[in-house]
Amino acid sequence: MWFDSGRLCLDLVGTFGPPEELRDGAELRMWLTGAGLVPYGTPLAGVDEGWLPPFRDLRADLRVLVRAELAGSVPEDTALARVNSAAAGPPPGLCAVRDGDGHLVRALRGGVERGALLAAVARDAVELLTDPGDRALLRTCEGDGCTRVYLDTSRGHRRRWCSSEICGNRERVARHRRRALAARVG
Repeated sequence: MWFDSGRLCLDLVGTFGPPEELRDGAELRMWLTGAGLVPYGTPLAGVDEGWLPPFRDLRADLRVLVRAELAGSVPEDTALARVNSAAAGPPPGLCAVRDGDGHLVRALRGGVERGALLAAVARDAVELLTDPGDRALLRTCEGDGCTRVYLDTSRGHRRRWCSSEICGNRERVARHRRRALAARVG
């Protein structure tokens, strides 16, 4: 998993694959922490396979809306209604607590609640899709076989890949191989 899309909602869409990145509760727990939805060290024992369908459903709706935006088409009303419904829920409550060394760290007030975490992702999508400046920065990765979408905040808006380290590196290696093969043949 990587989190290079520039937006929480796009990071969730990026888990669609291929391959599917949210196959079980452990991967969802890893995504929740990696995406910053829950502070590092938050106990996530209650996050299990039962949490997967709502996150995958939200992801599917977000994917429909983002792809419609990229295509310049009107988004599907049912997907939009479901995202709006999820966004209307209360976000996760945060508080500051002292860690073992006495430093202030973030914690979730009231524990980990699935609806609140879904609301945070859905609200991020609503903010993205209703901001003309951010919508104009949506891009699809140019990597061979990659379908990830990202927000191009690079200077000059010339970013081509969802991740320079992954898709960008694959493209550079492929280009090198093509040149080396052409030099041997030619």
